[in-house]
Amino acid sequence: MDAKVKAGIWVSMAIRLSDMAGRAAAVLRKGDPDSGGILCVLRGRDGVQILSQIRDAEGRPAWLRATGPASVDQDAADAYVARQVQRDPDLWVVEFDAPDFQPPFEARLV
Repeated sequence: MDAKVKAGIWVSMAIRLSDMAGRAAAVLRKGDPDSGGILCVLRGRDGVQILSQIRDAEGRPAWLRATGPASVDQDAADAYVARQVQRDPDLWVVEFDAPDFQPPFEARLV
């Protein structure tokens, strides 16, 4: 079983990687610093995509394009985030400038 990185540390790392890549990043909502889940909002040229942190069938960390394969508008993204925060009040929400909809951190997308 993989050791789990605390959410606050992971968010700091992801923002640092984004900064190193010359992309803007911001914490939109702070969650539980130890065990909160994470949503990543990717702001691209044609809208927004949201990645949700998951585990695959073997228990390995992965990311799901939670709003689907195509970009959505800001209202749809905001509604999705609001629903998720309602379900999980410990959730972090982090936004990244991602013109190509690729996260600035290493991610296995499923």
